Amino acid sequence: MKTITLFEGDGIGPEITSSVIQILEACKLPLQFEKYDIGQTAYEKCGELIPNESIESIKRNKVALKAPVTTPIGKGFRSVNVQLRMIFDLYANVRPAKLLPNIKSRYENIDLIVFRENTEDLYIGEETVISPDEVHAIKKITRKSSERIIRSAFEYAADHHRNKVTCVHKANILKKSDGLFLEIFNQIKEEYPQIEANDLIVDNACMQLVMKPEQFDILVMPNLYGDILSDLTSGLIGGLGLLPSAQWNDEYAVFEAVHGSAPDIAGKNIANPTALLLSACMMLDYLGFQTEATQIRNAINKTLENIDQCTKDIGGKSSTTDYTQAIINNL
Repeated sequence: MKTITLFEGDGIGPEITSSVIQILEACKLPLQFEKYDIGQTAYEKCGELIPNESIESIKRNKVALKAPVTTPIGKGFRSVNVQLRMIFDLYANVRPAKLLPNIKSRYENIDLIVFRENTEDLYIGEETVISPDEVHAIKKITRKSSERIIRSAFEYAADHHRNKVTCVHKANILKKSDGLFLEIFNQIKEEYPQIEANDLIVDNACMQLVMKPEQFDILVMPNLYGDILSDLTSGLIGGLGLLPSAQWNDEYAVFEAVHGSAPDIAGKNIANPTALLLSACMMLDYLGFQTEATQIRNAINKTLENIDQCTKDIGGKSSTTDYTQAIINNL
């Protein structure tokens, strides 16, 4: 029996978490869940965004499933997601964007993955006030972090029969920092001659993604570009409500939906659990339950064939509860 740390999150988090757990239980997997609070809910209970017991649970179980959380605004708190990345050194943020059946999109045949370096770049949050009219921010790129995210992208490509890895950068302007990232990419690609490798300046990459996204397979990039481009890729497939995500290193893994906690629709039984469910499928793959992960993905696809069974945000008429039950029926 494998124990998973579970964070139900805030806003719609508890509703979509309940949906995902019901579907996982229908697969009769040898999993059990250890539930803790983080985010707004935790802060209201104990005055901490990430209580120590929640951190210890991840350390103990090594794997966590996390619904969206709210970081209180205007109180000087750093994002809960950023804190978790720093605490556990979750250097790889992996976000697959695959077009699902019957979802309205301008495109076809989209099946790409963003590998985002997750621990440095501008996200270290180091800013210096030079004067009331001038602020400097530090962009941090290191060989260690660049090597491990780039190698992770190539290893994933090799293990999952992916054919191409694209490095996204701005080395034409940031010749030292992004230049280092690109230099390391060009070194590592030589170790994987069976995989096509190319690089694109980030503005060109954005243009290419909206003109011909089917040309991409795996994209690897520093933190800030990864944040922006992964949201862009979610727009190619129907929005953040359909985009799964994982953060991991060699010891720990956190699987999560990257969309917000949507407090405006919380408690209305209309939230779409697909992103969190697909994140849970990534978790099953990670744990070695690939057969069950595939079964759940197939059940989602089967459910989408009858759009009326889906939630309203993707054109359906069903509640969260009804959509969940339809997926279970299709299992």
